[in-house]
Amino acid sequence: MSDARRRVLVVEDDADTRALYRAVLERAGWEVAETASGAEAVRLAAEAPPAVAVVDISIPGLDGWETTRRLKAGAATRGVAVVAVTGHALDEDRRRAREVGCDAYLIKPVEPSRLLAEVTRVAGNGE
Repeated sequence: MSDARRRVLVVEDDADTRALYRAVLERAGWEVAETASGAEAVRLAAEAPPAVAVVDISIPGLDGWETTRRLKAGAATRGVAVVAVTGHALDEDRRRAREVGCDAYLIKPVEPSRLLAEVTRVAGNGE
């Protein structure tokens, strides 16, 4: 499948979590690319822009905040919807997510059905 409207990029440094997200999304018909690195996520998204990026905020190196900023600033990636996934549950974190351009904000642990629902919603698939 190569339809960008059904492509999602998972940016998560925990391999088990990445595998879970991949399984849930692929089962629902999404084409999934994945990486543990924010810098790699920006590069991958520029090469093949996904409809949605699921971005863990607490990743080493280029964190999820800066990864989102760069995706939203890139000519090829500014239209990518970003779902922030984080253990940070403070109102301040939620505000910051909006400020950097996140389209949705999920607090870990995320139920697989909730992740799928948010990815589908922000992608505009099913509307």
